Amino acid sequence: MKRIHTDGACRGNPGPGGWAWASGLDEFASGASPHTTNQRMEVLAVIEALRENAEGPIEIVSDSSYVVKCFNDKWHVGWLRRGWKNSQGQPVANRDLWEELLAMVLDSPRDIRFSWVKGHSGDSMNDFVDVLATEAADMQRGRHS
Repeated sequence: MKRIHTDGACRGNPGPGGWAWASGLDEFASGASPHTTNQRMEVLAVIEALRENAEGPIEIVSDSSYVVKCFNDKWHVGWLRRGWKNSQGQPVANRDLWEELLAMVLDSPRDIRFSWVKGHSGDSMNDFVDVLATEAADMQRGRHS
């Protein structure tokens, strides 16, 4: 199973943002958005990772509880059952991105898993994608290996 680390960053919130994914130090990508939120960048990082890694089983490793709990705690089941409302009855934030990501994961015949890692805890790959996402947010341009 291929492990892909993802991260999102934002300066302000909302503000200039960046996303990144990496599967090792020699396979990575990042990108930027001029006006966004940290949560949008976290979700977009996973979408971009899955777009570029379209085959075989994947484990997404993220420090975003927002992303990981959507799948592991099945938040999406409640969102769909309640007509895209969260548990407080409010519209689900970032629905446009969630709809795309849910389709990519739930409609896929391949095994896609999600694991949480504590951010800024010394996990070298989490630190790497954090640097890439922060750099993209600051410079407003991405990189690709």
